[in-house]
Amino acid sequence: MLRRFDVPGPRYTSYPTADRFIEAFGADAHANALRLRSEASVGGGQPLSIYVHVPFCESVCYYCACNKVITRRHERAVPFLQALAAEVALHSDALGRGQAVSQVHLGGGSPTFLNDEELAQLMDLLRAHFRIVPGAELSIEIDPRTVDAQRLAALRGMGFNRLSFGVQDFDARVQQAVHRVQPLEMVRGLMQSARALGFNSINVDLIYGLPQQTQLSVATTIAQVIELQPDRIALYAYAHLPARFKPQRRIHAAELPPAADRVLMLEGAVAQFLDAGYVYIGMDHFARPTDPLAIAKRQGRLHRNFQGYSTQPDCDLIGLGPSAISRIGASYSQNAKDLQGWYDALAQGRFAVERGLALSRDDLLRRAVIMALMCQGRLEFESIELSHLISVPQHFREEISRLQPLAEAGLVELGPDAIQITPAGWYVVRAIAMVFDRHLQSDRQRERFSRVI
Repeated sequence: MLRRFDVPGPRYTSYPTADRFIEAFGADAHANALRLRSEASVGGGQPLSIYVHVPFCESVCYYCACNKVITRRHERAVPFLQALAAEVALHSDALGRGQAVSQVHLGGGSPTFLNDEELAQLMDLLRAHFRIVPGAELSIEIDPRTVDAQRLAALRGMGFNRLSFGVQDFDARVQQAVHRVQPLEMVRGLMQSARALGFNSINVDLIYGLPQQTQLSVATTIAQVIELQPDRIALYAYAHLPARFKPQRRIHAAELPPAADRVLMLEGAVAQFLDAGYVYIGMDHFARPTDPLAIAKRQGRLHRNFQGYSTQPDCDLIGLGPSAISRIGASYSQNAKDLQGWYDALAQGRFAVERGLALSRDDLLRRAVIMALMCQGRLEFESIELSHLISVPQHFREEISRLQPLAEAGLVELGPDAIQITPAGWYVVRAIAMVFDRHLQSDRQRERFSRVI
């Protein structure tokens, strides 16, 4: 039954999805969105979220689909930080200095490609232009191969309170097949150090569907991760799209587990995490019951942004660095993906935005519907009807009829005043959300996305 609904589809970290952005929405449109916010026309008083994309990695992981630059020349960090300072200043000038920020996330690439002095310089830069509020979430993605206990202590001293370790898999054969070798003991030592240093939350990223993986090897890795007791776990499905992502061409398709095994891997992993006391947040996220993410899920306060599930209220996001995406008011904008293109725009004193989108009224309505399903697993008709002045059964008559096969399969429950995703439906929540995606037109377009399972 799950294989029947295992179709290619978006992850819905935004709606509309980034593949719908257009070049007609460029730097000037982004500047205008910032101006509207600064004039308080569009949610001006709410704290911001900031994402910084550090594109550099020392070595390539064959599964990776991120925007990255592979280099061992660490001196390349110098012009990057200079350009980043220019980009921060442009935003600060447009919004006004000292805007409140409640969330900062450093991703990549590998943010820990930067040395401690450079990371401190980056955080000082942000603090010089923005006001990071007390209790703000300051998180950073960690490549375990690039840090030790001393580096973790330095990060804690910079104010970081959340870490995300890229583990993927602990099996030696799998690590060799994807060109990312990092033994269990290395990660165990780092996590022990992180806890001793007082980090509020530790996340572990895992991937299933990688070459050389078996049901047994994945179950073994899951058991080892549970023993490490991370606060949060992200279990991603590997998306093999070698036509789009060149490093994946080094993976032998014959070594990938078949679709039936992938379903069993996911099912087994979910069972192991639930048996260990973790809460299934949705899609590919798990958290300990006391973690703010699990608490937000129970209280109906879960949100979703470009970093995945979040406890942060629906707020404007400033994306800094090549390929970073911003969300300001009813608009999205994405920076140039190419590092040199990003440099060139900032050298000319303009925003490096390459494309984006101004959301229509219909986009805003459908975003609210999709995010309710993705975050709460339930669409309450009344809240949508009051916010958007429509009748859900009438406005979405066609979409609700297309949900009927999923309802007959036991994945959703269709009521007179709500749509409820069942426990089994969480496996394919993306497929459920896709029903409400007006932009997702043809099967040919869908093939550019990863499969749901």
